[in-house]
Amino acid sequence: MLFDTHTHLDQDQFDAQREELLDLARQAGVTRWVAVGTTAQASRKCIELAARHSGLHAAVGIQPNHVAESAPDDWAVIEALVTQPGVVAVGETGLDRHWDDTPFDQQQDYFDRHIRLAGKHELPFIVHMRNCGDDVLQMLRSASDRGPLRGVMHSFTGDNALAHECVALGLHISFAGMVTFKKSDELRACAASIPSDRLLLETDCPYLSPEPVRGKRPNQPAYLRHTAECVAQVLGVSLEELARQTTANANQLFGLS
Repeated sequence: MLFDTHTHLDQDQFDAQREELLDLARQAGVTRWVAVGTTAQASRKCIELAARHSGLHAAVGIQPNHVAESAPDDWAVIEALVTQPGVVAVGETGLDRHWDDTPFDQQQDYFDRHIRLAGKHELPFIVHMRNCGDDVLQMLRSASDRGPLRGVMHSFTGDNALAHECVALGLHISFAGMVTFKKSDELRACAASIPSDRLLLETDCPYLSPEPVRGKRPNQPAYLRHTAECVAQVLGVSLEELARQTTANANQLFGLS
């Protein structure tokens, strides 16, 4: 059984078909999911969905590109939500130099807040990173000086050196649909180099549909099977073995049985 460790199933576009998509996912062997918050409002909805759907869990946070638009009391909301039933992680958080939606110093401030909040509640944190690997590493190194880190680099697209320093700092590495793209040879090689107990899989739906459904929108949890088949082939293991290992990794990271 596969575990989709990063989804945005809270988005309104899924409201009319969420039950159907979860059923399709189960038919494809995907039986656990994390719905990841990007704003205070989205985080609330993720918790509500986790309460209604077996196998669905929640993460709460403010994504870096949404920090500038957040209300003054939104961080207090996240601090309150983190203790609610169904919450297994803090995030998504991180840094982004691709979009210019939030001043970078504000992104850094909120990234630090999320890491500290996760540590306070003994939860993992979920890291978004785009065009800023060195910046993320600098903050992770500083955070590790305070104590061990527990988290995941989500939808990873960096290189081997970045991945392995993140692993050394205590993080897991999660691969989404990009690892299946025809020109992603280096990313597949990176996936093959990750220690088996630090490897995770995700869809990041509704984004990043994998091959051979890359043109289909929205991406959905059932499509995780395509990503898993690709990674299993790269690793030279069966799909069943990869599913067993990555699900065990996710359960360990998120504190699930």
